[in-house]
Amino acid sequence: MASLPREPQLDALMTFLVAARLGRYTAAAEVLGVNHSTVSRRIAALEEAMGGRVLVRTAAGWDITPLGRRALAVAERIEASVRELADDGGAVQGMVRIAAPEAFTSVFLVPAMAALQQRHPALAVELIAATQRVRQNRSGVDLEIVVGRPQVHRAFAAAICDYALVLYATPEYLAREGTPTSIADLARHPLNYYIESSLQVDELDRAVQGLPASPASIRSTSVFAHVEAAAAGAGIGLLPDFLGDADPRLVRVLDGVFSHPLGYWAVTRDEGPRNPVVAEALGAIREHIAALPDRP
Repeated sequence: MASLPREPQLDALMTFLVAARLGRYTAAAEVLGVNHSTVSRRIAALEEAMGGRVLVRTAAGWDITPLGRRALAVAERIEASVRELADDGGAVQGMVRIAAPEAFTSVFLVPAMAALQQRHPALAVELIAATQRVRQNRSGVDLEIVVGRPQVHRAFAAAICDYALVLYATPEYLAREGTPTSIADLARHPLNYYIESSLQVDELDRAVQGLPASPASIRSTSVFAHVEAAAAGAGIGLLPDFLGDADPRLVRVLDGVFSHPLGYWAVTRDEGPRNPVVAEALGAIREHIAALPDRP
């Protein structure tokens, strides 16, 4: 007598849901509070029950197969049904991991996530400060904030807000060294900005391409080091306007003459927008920024 096909176990299905969203077994294991081998074993059991692969490894990391998308749709319906059983049907719990540039993290992301946690106390938030080009493999993060419009495949991308890189210095520095009146005048002023060899974001690199070569200056991978170098009178800083304008120690230099417009974009895996945690986080970021004055 032929044996009946095995039905997928609930823990295997929900483990797959987390792994599919994060794209990495180790990240799924951290969220679920189990080890890597448990995640692997559960997904293998799901594949055995369904008769095929639900996840395949590609050059960009784990990708969901057509069979996996069937499993994902079922898992999401179960997740939504379980949420309805909670005392607060609108409560969101679990964990959201967000990678974002340092300045965006401090000024926009932290207060947005603090407000989100007040609404959903069971939601854990992990923030990874990283100024880098968009990852083609978003393994281990639910949401990524990047500078400039990203070129991505099999991903969801949305504009968050615009800003500009502007030149700043202290009034004392300008009184001592002279106030530039043209772009050419910048050639005799140290420019505090990123280390060129460490800069991974093309849009940030393009910001200085129209400026003259700088004398010896203080360079750093940290945008807050740029702010402090300018505030210490070590030259002129090329800073995000939302940092420079908020610092009472600094004034704009060549205002109306030089400004490099940029934008922040949010990127997540294709499945991300259907994830309630990701949707809530993205909504909280947009809500916080929309409430700020003069922030498009």
